[in-house]
Amino acid sequence: MGRSAAFFDLDKTVIAKSSALAFGRPFYRDGLITRRDVVKSAYAQLMFRLGGTDEQTMARTRDYLAALCKGWQVEQVRQIVAETLHELINPYVYAEAAVLIEEHQAAGRDVVLVSASGEEMVRPIGELLGVTDVIATRMAVRDGRYSGEVEFYAAGPSKVEAVGELAAVRGYDLADSYAYSDSYSDRPLLECVGHPSVVNPDRQLRKLASENAWPVLEFRHPIPLGRRWRERPAVPVAAAALGVGVGVAIGIAWYGRHRRTRAAATA
Repeated sequence: MGRSAAFFDLDKTVIAKSSALAFGRPFYRDGLITRRDVVKSAYAQLMFRLGGTDEQTMARTRDYLAALCKGWQVEQVRQIVAETLHELINPYVYAEAAVLIEEHQAAGRDVVLVSASGEEMVRPIGELLGVTDVIATRMAVRDGRYSGEVEFYAAGPSKVEAVGELAAVRGYDLADSYAYSDSYSDRPLLECVGHPSVVNPDRQLRKLASENAWPVLEFRHPIPLGRRWRERPAVPVAAAALGVGVGVAIGIAWYGRHRRTRAAATA
């Protein structure tokens, strides 16, 4: 048997919001987008989540995002993300997801973030979580600016192609690997591994999980990572290996203990 890995969707699976939309405010502040762009981007995100497996929907979303970013300076985008990452992303990381990521790493599995958001956003978020491997959308760049073309759009079947390529290079046994997502659009990703789990699933995905007896995890406790590092769970649990929601229980228990500690300190 080869090595195994754990593939995590990002938005609404690891963090409790859209990573792309999270940076809308600083992008608007720095003049990269208009108010109209903010509204259109939110609508495009909604349409993708509602019908993301449809080929036309994915193509329209990809083309819209490419046109929106055309002409942006890559270094400016990276600087905005670096400056606002802890404010806009850190407080929204699910405690349950962070625990589960650690458990996979402790079990010797590589953890990979797989997201349709741009690599300039996804990679720093991965670093925040202690994850170095990401599969994300890559925009074409000319002379330090986005050209308006997409080199790779990490959505739907394209995610699976990238996962397969990485597995071939690393020697992952996908039948012994794990995947987590909240969206039906990630059905191909979930079906390509031996241990799929759905997180806060949409209605279609919940139905699919029921039909296939996939574990359904409910992540409800976003919490800044700095607090989690100060008070880690005392007992390691191999929840990921068991394929059940034990990691979720640990996250909830830790969060509850943290809140009780704070309440006692302020009483």
